[in-house]
Amino acid sequence: MSFDPAPRRRYEDACGAAHGLELLGDRWTMLVLRELMLGPRRFSSLRSDLPGISARVLTQRLAELEERGVVRRVTLPPPASVQAYEATEWGLEAEPILQELGRWAARSPSHDPSLPVSAVSIILSFRTMIVPERAAGLDRRFGIEMGDQQFVGRLEGGALSFAQGADDEAEFVIRGAPENFAAVVYGGAPRELVEIEGDVAAAGEFLSLFTLPPKVGA
Repeated sequence: MSFDPAPRRRYEDACGAAHGLELLGDRWTMLVLRELMLGPRRFSSLRSDLPGISARVLTQRLAELEERGVVRRVTLPPPASVQAYEATEWGLEAEPILQELGRWAARSPSHDPSLPVSAVSIILSFRTMIVPERAAGLDRRFGIEMGDQQFVGRLEGGALSFAQGADDEAEFVIRGAPENFAAVVYGGAPRELVEIEGDVAAAGEFLSLFTLPPKVGA
């Protein structure tokens, strides 16, 4: 299997950034990869969380990412036992690129945080926008639920990690639509927009750990 991008995408430039754009620079490609950063996803789930993409384009992007060695097909364990897609180990190494691009672009005065956002995007934003000084010394196990998507979170030593699934030993679980999480965490909306089960004080503390970077010129 060749991992070379199609000739039409070549810049004929030896810079690694140029080749990176050949690998991930097509429209929708980075967003498809973003949605795979926390574990395997079914085609239908990807399509649901990327409402602007057509089935044809999603099929093309997944095939291209698979050809390039960034994504692979897997079979989910029983009882699902259906085909899904996941990022390869090399594909997962792109998370810091997505983080820094997101942090940089959030400074744009034209960035509109009220647009639709996926559950995975919110979770990755937590890893990107956490303020280390606020998280220092905290040790928390918790759950995040957005619709039918569940995530296990761990905050330890200022580092924040997530995985798909639920945790019976979570100190708290926060439930809500992705846009409600965005409104509470980044927009200053009332905490009542999300539902908290368990240690309410610890959950409130967690929700206060994040901030968007200042806008350009602010």
